[in-house]
Amino acid sequence: MKPLALSPAEQQRLEKLARDAGRSPRSMMRFVLRDGFDYSEWQVHESNAAESEAKRLGTIPNEVVMREARATIEAARGRRRRKAA
Repeated sequence: MKPLALSPAEQQRLEKLARDAGRSPRSMMRFVLRDGFDYSEWQVHESNAAESEAKRLGTIPNEVVMREARATIEAARGRRRRKAA
C-alpha cells in the first residue's frame, strides 16, 4: 500500500483546520480522511459559530428546557382530551 502524502497546499489546509479546531494536525487527519476537507472545514466553522453564539447569547440549563418541554406536551394533551370528550 502506498504511503499517504499531502501536497503542500493540503498540508497548509490541514494545519489551518487543526488550528481552527483547537487540535493537532495529526488528530484532524482522521476526520479529513473519513469526511474530506470540505465537510471537516464546514463542521469546524459551524461548531465555532455555535460556540460563539452560545457565549454571546447565553444558554439555558437542560433541566429548564426539559421542564418547559414536558409542560408544553402536557398542555397539548389536555387540549386534545377536552376536544375529544
